[in-house]
Amino acid sequence: MYKKLIGRDFIAEQEWSTAELKVALDLAVQLKKKFRLKQPTPYLLHQTLYLLFFFSSTRTRTSFEAAMDQLGGNSHDLTPDKLQIAHGDTPKEIGKILSSYGHGIAIRHCDWGEGNSYIREVAKYSTAPVFNMQCDIYHPFQAMADLMTILEKKKTVKKKKIVMSWAFASSYTKPISVPQSFLLLLTKFGADITLAYPKEFMLMPGIMKTARENAEKTGGSVHITHSMEDAFRDADVVYPKSWGPLVTTSDPSVCTRIAAKYKSWICDEKKMQLARKDAIYMHCLPADRGIEVADAVIDGKQSVVYDQAENRMHVQKAILALTMGAKK
Repeated sequence: MYKKLIGRDFIAEQEWSTAELKVALDLAVQLKKKFRLKQPTPYLLHQTLYLLFFFSSTRTRTSFEAAMDQLGGNSHDLTPDKLQIAHGDTPKEIGKILSSYGHGIAIRHCDWGEGNSYIREVAKYSTAPVFNMQCDIYHPFQAMADLMTILEKKKTVKKKKIVMSWAFASSYTKPISVPQSFLLLLTKFGADITLAYPKEFMLMPGIMKTARENAEKTGGSVHITHSMEDAFRDADVVYPKSWGPLVTTSDPSVCTRIAAKYKSWICDEKKMQLARKDAIYMHCLPADRGIEVADAVIDGKQSVVYDQAENRMHVQKAILALTMGAKK
């Protein structure tokens, strides 16, 4: 299994088998233990990972840099304004050239209708594995960290009511990649997912179809509701976050106007009381405090947001270690 993963891209979780994803999760657990014990993990000694950010980042940037440090390699933080992308560098040239210099290319490109296509075009020409640090469709590393966190806290995803809910935010129109990857990954592991959103905030039909197919194969399920309260009732895991109505419209002003109708979709103490007493609250961060979630919830005992953030680094270390052993 390990040899089969050498040189593999990680662009969408659906493209890895459940068995392969389990290998990565198991390794992430081992690497987290070694991190806590301050044991060295020089699995990518002297290897180079390029980090190309078209979209701002805190956790993704720092966690990938720390991951490469801890694996014994080096990372190079790139932004388009410091390259010649605006002046003619094509995805083909980025893929061919950066892979000739190093051992992996990680890209964050969330522009709607562009991000995933760009990453796949780079991967087509790269001789090193390409990693999706978030695009307009998928956020696979975040989903892996989410799953790792749920397994730590709940031991299993099966027979648990796991809620992914839309929540209001006023900062900007956020990508739909987090809920989509969460839905795809957890249904591969047999989870029962309740997806809650106002009617304009549906996910991509193709993603929904694949998630339902995953659930049918693994004994899980996908339920949809347009009530945040109904979703939270008796939930074991709640994951309320904002995303844009991008399947409905990509016009920023229209997105803002639609979202403004649903300011009551905030995760507060009253809604948390509908969930089970031992329910956990999740968020990928950053969250709009006081708008998307109440301080008492995100800072409360049920919140596991900092566990999620740390687990990003460990799942990333695992996947980088498994794939960057050789070029394509």
